Amino acid sequence: MKKLSEIQRLLQTGEFEFTRHAFKRAIERNISELEIIQAGANVIIIEDYPDDKYSPSCLLLGLTISGRVLHLQVSRTDADLLKIITIYEPNNNEWIDYRTRR
Repeated sequence: MKKLSEIQRLLQTGEFEFTRHAFKRAIERNISELEIIQAGANVIIIEDYPDDKYSPSCLLLGLTISGRVLHLQVSRTDADLLKIITIYEPNNNEWIDYRTRR
């Protein structure tokens, strides 16, 4: 299972791929690959899902250089590329400090 340091490295170097769902959401939400790379430099794990339906995954919180807050759910399998399952800007009505669910 991937550790946080490996996830950060893969995001920062652009070694990731999108699920069909994540690709669609990134386009709808105007989230660029550059923003994902930027957020990768400082992501932290805010929720861990070791028993997720398809594979272990986790929810990450990261900030772009411009301060845009992003949540990325990624697979923690040992595949060469990091798989982004979904990506979005967290809603303040659903999150406390973007880290804890209300």
